[in-house]
Amino acid sequence: MSADSIRTNNNINQNRPWFWIPSLYFTEGLPYFAIVILSTFMYKSFGLSNTDIAFYTAWFYLPWVIKPLWSPFVDIYRSKRFWIIAMQLSLGAGFAGLALLLPLADYLRYSLVLFWLLAFSSATHDIAADGYYLQVLNNGQQSFFVGIRSTFYRIAMITGQGLIVILAGKLENIYDVKTAWQLTMALISILLIMIAIYHAFVLPRESSQQTVLTKVSPFKGYTEVLKSFFKREHILIYIAFILLYRLGEAQLGKIAGLFMLDDRIEGGLGLSTEAVGFIYGTVGVSALVIGGIIGGILVSRHGLKFWVWWMALAINLPDIGYIYMAIHQPESSVVIYSLVGIEQFGYGFGFTAFMMYLIYIADGHFKTAHYAIATGFMAAGMMIPGMFSGWIQEQLGYSNFFIWVTIATIPAFIIIAFIPLDKEFGKLKRKAV
Repeated sequence: MSADSIRTNNNINQNRPWFWIPSLYFTEGLPYFAIVILSTFMYKSFGLSNTDIAFYTAWFYLPWVIKPLWSPFVDIYRSKRFWIIAMQLSLGAGFAGLALLLPLADYLRYSLVLFWLLAFSSATHDIAADGYYLQVLNNGQQSFFVGIRSTFYRIAMITGQGLIVILAGKLENIYDVKTAWQLTMALISILLIMIAIYHAFVLPRESSQQTVLTKVSPFKGYTEVLKSFFKREHILIYIAFILLYRLGEAQLGKIAGLFMLDDRIEGGLGLSTEAVGFIYGTVGVSALVIGGIIGGILVSRHGLKFWVWWMALAINLPDIGYIYMAIHQPESSVVIYSLVGIEQFGYGFGFTAFMMYLIYIADGHFKTAHYAIATGFMAAGMMIPGMFSGWIQEQLGYSNFFIWVTIATIPAFIIIAFIPLDKEFGKLKRKAV
């Protein structure tokens, strides 16, 4: 075995990626989806309109949009490992506080403020977690594990709008609505605190060489990071890709669950909170896991450029299934499960291309901060269309809204034709033995 192979194998063993990548990206996803998605189910149970729900919860994306403003400081002060554990504990405390606030008469105002503060903690956690991933793993490992990390990130989504929603639905059958959601938020709090304790033991410590900006003055480092990102060649194409790749999904994601919950006379499917959670927590999670893992493996073998078009098709075309459901309002669980399963598989498969291209964009000296800036644009791409999706749906009705969502996927295919991409990027380089 060559010396390079020995060093590579030792690095993999030392980093123990299988011990922390699944839990880290599950923890990155859980508070995110609890804040921007699970909250929509909660407010729907509390009787808010689709317009209000979409508008209020879309604002929760704001911290992810503006997180580049403080991402350099996560590089400058302390280690990524410190920030990861600290933010997980902070999120646990925040969801506990939310559970205590819900019974109050003015719960809406207080919960919106607390959700927004939780979003800041979650966005900071994302900066640290993504930077940790980029610094601790080499390029080949990043490519191989991108499917794993995306899968567990999406499992967090299924947990947030699947398993936890099932629990909330069951609790609604036992207690009043607010008590049910109090207990739900308390469960999330306990889970996050337990994961933080686990990570305190399993996350490898970063070496001194993996802290990029510690010897740079804060102001100089901050401005240097921002300038270096926006001076990059093809920067406008990069930004356009980030904003447009999920333009349809940004609107679909806000409304799909509400569509299933709304009464059939209003154009929805008339399902219970528990039933919607069960759909996303069974077929959805299975399809998503398979799609994400297959996507990561195929990119690591053939490179991103080979698969990017197929992945764009996979993430966007299944939206047509919602047009069918809105027009025919099927009662068959087999039909609903199949269409949701196809959409979730496509999302898991297609999201791999998106995450890999963010890594491609961020590559360089300030990769942690550049990745945070890229994901800030990613959040803007979800926030702005999502903010108005509820109003658009109520103006068009569900059938025409899902037709509009499908039309909104077209810009993604246009921009892919112009993105620069090395054909070798993403391939797992195998060492000679």
